Amino acid sequence: MSRSDARTKNKDAGNKDTEHKHDETVGCGLERVRPIGSESRIVADRVIAKDIKLFEIDAPLTAKKVRPGQFVVLRADDYSERIPLTVADKDEGKGTITVIFQEIGASTLKLGELKEGDWILDLVGPLGEPTEIDNVGTVVCVGGGVGVAPLHPITKGMKEAGNTIISIIGARSKDHLILEEEMRDLSDEMYITTDDGSYGHHGFVTDELKRLIDEGRHIDEVVAIGPVVMMRAVAEVTRPHTIKTIVSLNSIMVDGTGMCGACRVTVGGETKFVCVDGPEFDGHQVDFDELIVRQEMYSREEHRALWHYECETCAEPAEKKKVKADRISMPQQDPRARVHNFDEVALGYTREMAMEEASRCLNCKKSPCIAGCPVSIDIPAFIERIQKGDFMGAIHKIKEMNSLPAVCGRVCPQEEQCELACVLNKKGRPIAIGRLERFVADYEFEQGDIRVPKVPPSTGKQVAVVGAGPAGLTVAGDLAKLGHKVTVFEALHKPGGVLVYGIPEFRLPKRIVQREADYIRRLGVDMKPSFVVGKLQSVDELLSNGYDAVFIGTGAGLPYFMNIPGENLNGVYSANEFLTRNNLMKSYLFPEYDTPIRIGRNVAVVGGGNVAMDAARVAIRLGADKVYCVYRRAREQMPARNEEIENALDEGIIFNLLTNPLEIIGDEKGWVKGMECIKMELGEPDASGRRRPVPIKGSEHILDVNIIIMAIGQGPNPLVTTTTPGMELNKWGNIVADAETGKTTKEGVFAGGDIVTGAATVILAMGAGKKAAEAIDQYLKDGKW
Repeated sequence: MSRSDARTKNKDAGNKDTEHKHDETVGCGLERVRPIGSESRIVADRVIAKDIKLFEIDAPLTAKKVRPGQFVVLRADDYSERIPLTVADKDEGKGTITVIFQEIGASTLKLGELKEGDWILDLVGPLGEPTEIDNVGTVVCVGGGVGVAPLHPITKGMKEAGNTIISIIGARSKDHLILEEEMRDLSDEMYITTDDGSYGHHGFVTDELKRLIDEGRHIDEVVAIGPVVMMRAVAEVTRPHTIKTIVSLNSIMVDGTGMCGACRVTVGGETKFVCVDGPEFDGHQVDFDELIVRQEMYSREEHRALWHYECETCAEPAEKKKVKADRISMPQQDPRARVHNFDEVALGYTREMAMEEASRCLNCKKSPCIAGCPVSIDIPAFIERIQKGDFMGAIHKIKEMNSLPAVCGRVCPQEEQCELACVLNKKGRPIAIGRLERFVADYEFEQGDIRVPKVPPSTGKQVAVVGAGPAGLTVAGDLAKLGHKVTVFEALHKPGGVLVYGIPEFRLPKRIVQREADYIRRLGVDMKPSFVVGKLQSVDELLSNGYDAVFIGTGAGLPYFMNIPGENLNGVYSANEFLTRNNLMKSYLFPEYDTPIRIGRNVAVVGGGNVAMDAARVAIRLGADKVYCVYRRAREQMPARNEEIENALDEGIIFNLLTNPLEIIGDEKGWVKGMECIKMELGEPDASGRRRPVPIKGSEHILDVNIIIMAIGQGPNPLVTTTTPGMELNKWGNIVADAETGKTTKEGVFAGGDIVTGAATVILAMGAGKKAAEAIDQYLKDGKW
């Protein structure tokens, strides 16, 4: 059963997702070959009811680990959404899992085009917490529609635990009923209902459940899985009798690992994330009214996506359009034009511009700029080569220390690092080091002459890198250059971490990230996307399965919220969800890409960092009339780069500074209609040294907005840390690691980047990765901890 696709109102679920990759999996009627990185092939497929299909998929690691109640996330092709589906069965001997889904939306229809022998583009799991299975006595298993599929392994587990099983399964009609015989074989008693009366009892599953209770049957526990209205109805039937009732929720979901925050629900008055805290909860504690409203968030977009899919399948696929003293300014798109597209804002230097800017370098003997670079690039040396027109020599010099130059040249805060240390900065005119780095990286690619350094003979040592973000990719590249065998495990279906899900296309085109990741692969690094360490394998299992060391670089991917009233209204996004939908899943190209996004007339982005600037600039490009940046401090206290603030102002973002949200106001349908704020003034400095914002009494006011994006920071995702005993964490949940070596308190395990420091910059994460790579290499040589 789909854990997401809240789009299918009160119907059996399905789901979907998006991205862009290779031609080999796109289009109808084409032979589907194995996509790069895919290890999941359909070994059997069949239609088991009207519009309902079953896939048996070759996924031996998942089959070994998955437990009843857990789910996987998969994609049919590069344009599909990430579809969460509960595992309906498994065969550890064959190494297969079974998923069942209803073809009801664009992505599930697209998934249904696959057949035996085809490859699933991405499959990640198991995810979520498994069902708690104990011998409790008499258990009533209630399934509606496709909900019978996830109910099946739970029923099997309950039966094997010694429980008496009473099953009640239902569907709209006999044609939609699934797994009847399988459920009957597991049940001591079984009852069937259909909405139209075409089979079994004419009515609903709750009719049979109520009958059993009214007859005085002793029931110890009820497990209910199906459409939300069905689960709510079951909970209402059992509530007066205080019968323990477990429901499996299918809230909206994007990533499935707790990173996006889209799947949040209210349970017992607290906000929970379905993908990591659930998917199963006490049905008497779930706020079903809120859940039903949130499931309607993308109903409009779902209809549009389905219409687009049907039009596309009826038409021939169209060919896609390919599409002196002072610093040399970099050409940019005009703000009036760029707010209507997602093309890169900065256009880059020409050869002549690069050479002219490089000619300003004084080639200082002490080279303070090198000390200002977290990865210690020999900056004067590469700039000198640009002066002479030796652009290839310049990029090769950079790559001695930095494997991601095209990324760093675009997103690193050089003004706070290497350029800050530049001697010419004393006159306010430092060399544009970042722009020059970007130029030579792009030049190399344009020439088609990307050279990979000769890798020394294998050392026989293996290193597992958890997370393909800036820190992980840096560690992987540096260790591969030293002759070690490196495998990178990434939870998402694309390498890059925050580079692919967090930074917009107009700042960092995703082709650039793919290019840098491909370079790391060419060094001999094995990339395993859609692999969640902490779920599929733990760090301890990696160490026991042949890896001599593990590096954890999972970043800071858990969104923070303000915990103010109204945060769970429809129209409230975490910046992670908002940016992931746009950057990774390309919702700005909806419905060409299936993942939807909602944008309102007036948008408020809460926060003052680079993430807030990114979210605001995305919102204006999506068509918002007004976008407000709401920040509780003053302009000079904003943590965002000045360049990003200036770009946002040029593009029309309205800055409501010294303003703090108090409450989000909703309409009668559960949608945002405004945000109550209060004005602030700066008081005495706080622990950070910045003047503390203090509320001004009587300054409360309502900001007229209908979309709100929370960009107030991220924390460490606990999936890896909570499954790694012996590794010390600080009070925020970050890994405690030595700043110079990355060593943790667990032997053989290193860590670096945002998972250690908290949310920081790309280049600082890379610097931590370089230090950790040196320490790992030494550890592999001498074994000393």
